[in-house]
Amino acid sequence: MRRILLSAAKILISAALLYLALRKVNFYELASRFNVASLGWIGLAIAVSFLQIFVGVLRWREISAECGAPLGTAQAMRYNVIGTFFNQTLPSSIGGDAVRLWLLARAGAGWRAATYSIFVDRAIGLIALAVIIVASLPWSYKLISDPHGRSALLFVDLAALAGGAGFLILGRLPWLWLKRWWGTHHLHACSVIANRVIFSRQRGPKIAVLSSLVHVLTIVIAWCVVQSIAAPVVFGQIFQLIPPVMLITMLPISIAGWGVREATMGLAFGYAGLVTSEGVNISLLFGAVSFIVGACGGLVWIFSAEKAFQGSAAVKIPE
Repeated sequence: MRRILLSAAKILISAALLYLALRKVNFYELASRFNVASLGWIGLAIAVSFLQIFVGVLRWREISAECGAPLGTAQAMRYNVIGTFFNQTLPSSIGGDAVRLWLLARAGAGWRAATYSIFVDRAIGLIALAVIIVASLPWSYKLISDPHGRSALLFVDLAALAGGAGFLILGRLPWLWLKRWWGTHHLHACSVIANRVIFSRQRGPKIAVLSSLVHVLTIVIAWCVVQSIAAPVVFGQIFQLIPPVMLITMLPISIAGWGVREATMGLAFGYAGLVTSEGVNISLLFGAVSFIVGACGGLVWIFSAEKAFQGSAAVKIPE
């Protein structure tokens, strides 16, 4: 019953926020801006999305190896693509992570190693996003003149940074009870792994580059969407506005970020002195690209060995 109520709440949140955001959209005007070139830009956005998934695969492989659950590239790519499908169908933006965890654990990695690899991967991605937002703050403050917008941006980013820093510090604390108490044991273990990965001379630079590239590709996808409808927005503005929006969209309070992304994008555009409806238009098309990629992931899932055998088939993990 609790899960049903939680899912219902997320559906209602998505529906309510979408309703409020879509009131600002003129669908006839939006459709009139599409042409053959628009389809080319949307196709490019889809291609970049798959490239982004592959970059995420490379990062996940590094982290999984540190967790004692080594992955083959093709195997990890299949799991990540399937994860995009469940991100679009489960009532949260992290449903795909749960499916990736399940697939990896049933493949022989074990539940603990699989859980650690997914959690650390998500945490490192969040930390990298917060760092990118901090690095762009001087330019973001010039773009966003509204004091409320500046305060909101600073609050969201500092909260993410504080959470990320606290998570990393946890793994460096010498208190033995952190390793023994059930409430902190697994979180402490994940923090230790994250510290090893981030500050490793061998893996650290690679993880930093891959994590940054994942978020830069998100911006590129959004830019392709902007070009598809010839929105009056320059690349620098997209670069500064998309990361904070994506950070807020990561909150698991809606279905695949729908509603939260549109409302936040419209608000961000308004704070930046841009046309609010253009922010919603871009967000809708960005979501449509994600939906198409997720649909491809659904086809991979339907024809996968894991679906055919309902997870009972043994999938070898390389030594």
